[in-house]
Amino acid sequence: MKIRIARHTNHLQSIIRFYVDVLGLKLLGQFTDHDGYSGVFVGLSQHDWHLEFTTSTEAPQHQPDDDDLLVWYAHTKQEYEEINLRFLQQFILPINAKNPYWNNNGITYIDPDGFRIVIAKPPTYASF
Repeated sequence: MKIRIARHTNHLQSIIRFYVDVLGLKLLGQFTDHDGYSGVFVGLSQHDWHLEFTTSTEAPQHQPDDDDLLVWYAHTKQEYEEINLRFLQQFILPINAKNPYWNNNGITYIDPDGFRIVIAKPPTYASF
């Protein structure tokens, strides 16, 4: 099975910058005016998942909750630190997570739509 997580946005260009330029995902595809929707697919090549972000003339009706998270697991300490440095270089500052687990095990950011993502520490982070 494959999975696509789709979300409507009013901030498509900011979302692309956040997830591609800063987080480091790849722009896998895009479409324009398909039945009134335009959007992009972002993810990592050769994986069975991706995120889809769409726009249309209608505004999104979602309300992010502090416990709605996309969690990204860094493989190495270097990857973890490089990702977080890119956020800081773009003046995207971390926030405290509602769930204290993530304050101890990662860093939380808010995307342009107000949804939270966590960059989780690799399991061996403390041993570096």
